[in-house]
Amino acid sequence: MSAFELTLVLGGGSLVAGFLGALTGLGGGVVIVPLLTLGLGVDIRYAIGASLVSVIATSSGAASAYVREGFSNIRIGMLLEIATSIGALCGAYLAGIVSTRAIGITFGAVLLYSAFQSIRPPRETPCEEDRPGGLATFFKLHGSFPAPGGPKRYCVEHVPAGFGLMFGAGTLSGLLGIGSGALKVVAMDRVMRIPFKVSATTSNFMIGVTAAASAGVYFNRGYIDPALAMPVMLGVLVGSLTGTRFLVAARTRHLRVIFAGVILILAVEMIYNAAGGRL
Repeated sequence: MSAFELTLVLGGGSLVAGFLGALTGLGGGVVIVPLLTLGLGVDIRYAIGASLVSVIATSSGAASAYVREGFSNIRIGMLLEIATSIGALCGAYLAGIVSTRAIGITFGAVLLYSAFQSIRPPRETPCEEDRPGGLATFFKLHGSFPAPGGPKRYCVEHVPAGFGLMFGAGTLSGLLGIGSGALKVVAMDRVMRIPFKVSATTSNFMIGVTAAASAGVYFNRGYIDPALAMPVMLGVLVGSLTGTRFLVAARTRHLRVIFAGVILILAVEMIYNAAGGRL
């Protein structure tokens, strides 16, 4: 395959990854890493380095649109980024000493769990206008998002548990180069009881900062190849901007099915190839 053909393949695959990343809050990394490692035979650490760059592009492309539309909750994103950024630095350090087989199997296991959790709608809880006490009230995390019948209010729950899960999500981001969007969406949607669209859009807002925290470590170790990262970044950026237009009008149930289906397929492929020593 010539350099031009490789660039086209990377650009096309990355465009799809960016579209799915913006639509589901995954960040695109869950598609980029398997595409590069399984499809093109790239070493997983260089694939993770390119993925981190693409995750920053996804966040830059999608987050601004979601903030403008009123879906992203900035207060939640800024609070949880404290945990994910610290975790990302820990994960980037671990990536230099953990085997590629272990990284691949961990990646697949995380995706399997995320697929299982995301397909089940969370229990609906009433949101009182003046809910007393709690960290969510103290930090003013409750909010609303645009809905067909007008703004729909939601209340945030279990902030300490969500904060702890975000540290784990950040660690996996630095270790696996996925932006940890899968775990972030699941944590906000399942644990903190934040509506799926708000979880996905807030995840897109957060993943860029998380990825940037660990991308510097990968760059310092020489795992970011500009020839690989550039077409990936451009493709993901275009795809993420396209995905934002579809998420606003999409039904939540459809988004859950797409989210679960994509990461389930990738999880099985990643575990199979990692266990067989093909990463």
